[in-house]
Amino acid sequence: MLMNASRSHLVVVDVQARLMPAIHEGESLVRNLAILLEAAKRLGVPVTVTEQYPKGLGATLPSVAEALPNDAVTLSKTTFSAAREPSIAERIAIQRGSGRDQLVICGAEAHVCVLQSAVEFKTSGLDVFVVADAVSSRSPHSVSAACARLLHAGCHWVTTEMVAFEWMERAATDDFRALSPLFKG
Repeated sequence: MLMNASRSHLVVVDVQARLMPAIHEGESLVRNLAILLEAAKRLGVPVTVTEQYPKGLGATLPSVAEALPNDAVTLSKTTFSAAREPSIAERIAIQRGSGRDQLVICGAEAHVCVLQSAVEFKTSGLDVFVVADAVSSRSPHSVSAACARLLHAGCHWVTTEMVAFEWMERAATDDFRALSPLFKG
């Protein structure tokens, strides 16, 4: 199954100021997240951002917050799984009701909040795509373990380029011309 922009919903999990300095290859995660956000903005994919206990971990990184589409929604949580936070579950359900049954998930930490959220949303019947080069944890071993578990649970393990190019569907369009420079260099 391919991802489709009209069926997708991008969920950014806990890319927060006090957490990200400890995240393995956090700069790469943030760079790829910026590409995902630009593609979502360009192609009309709704974005939901979660913040795990912002009082303790701080708000979303300023560079990420600045890149968000104007209609992005940021919701705080204290549950590790975003699916268990009523406001987030409601947001996902509303998007699902409008035909957005594909969740594209990125963020931190791969083996805790990303994993728990992805597995529970998958169990609820959504198609879940976790963006391998836009998720991480404090330890690369935790990312590997999360990958294995997510695949076993039926989630898809994809890359930033897979997401963007599947959302675009074709070359020789204004969207392709606008987004393709993000993948050079």
